[in-house]
Amino acid sequence: MTTLYSYFRSSASYRVRIALHLKGLPYETVPVHLLNQGGEQLLPAFTEINPQALVPVLAEEGHYVSQSLAMLELLEERHPTPSLLPGDAFQRAHIRALSLAIACDIHPLNNLRVLKYLKRELGVEDERKNAWIAHWINLGFTALEQQLAADSARGHFCVGDAPTMADCCLVPQIFNARRFEVDMAPYPTLCAIEQACHALPAFQQAHPAQQPDAA
Repeated sequence: MTTLYSYFRSSASYRVRIALHLKGLPYETVPVHLLNQGGEQLLPAFTEINPQALVPVLAEEGHYVSQSLAMLELLEERHPTPSLLPGDAFQRAHIRALSLAIACDIHPLNNLRVLKYLKRELGVEDERKNAWIAHWINLGFTALEQQLAADSARGHFCVGDAPTMADCCLVPQIFNARRFEVDMAPYPTLCAIEQACHALPAFQQAHPAQQPDAA
């Protein structure tokens, strides 16, 4: 059985849940609460599994895999249908580029440990912290909106008419944006893709509100 160490509101965990559901793969969730006891991800029981002290972690056949995009690549290699990286080498590179723009350029700057450092160590007040979040999300989303709106490869989803790795990354980041009250009105293309994704059971089942540790 595949096991996913996850936190319901973690966008990185959310990406992997979407991929597992898209591929129809059963898995067991082990909740790791990022706030309880100062953060369960920092406790020895978890850092023995992942010294980075980050969720998610995917456990399968005695292997522990960290980093959400590495997990998506692993799932794609082991369970290639339906594909999250379809097309030729250039299309796959395009899908990866969109995914990385979200997972590496937008998400880390509003991740929990960054926000905690801003507030606790640097004394940044909530208003300025929220401005930080909105700035980096808007900067990334403005570029993605421009790129996808003009992209002939875009269909109902980021690339074509079936969800790919890029959609697995985009939907959780939009969830984060809405949670932090970022105005999504300037991003109609991104919102249309989000709507197409939410019509699919895999995205519905992966939603944070549907997770066993949702609070």
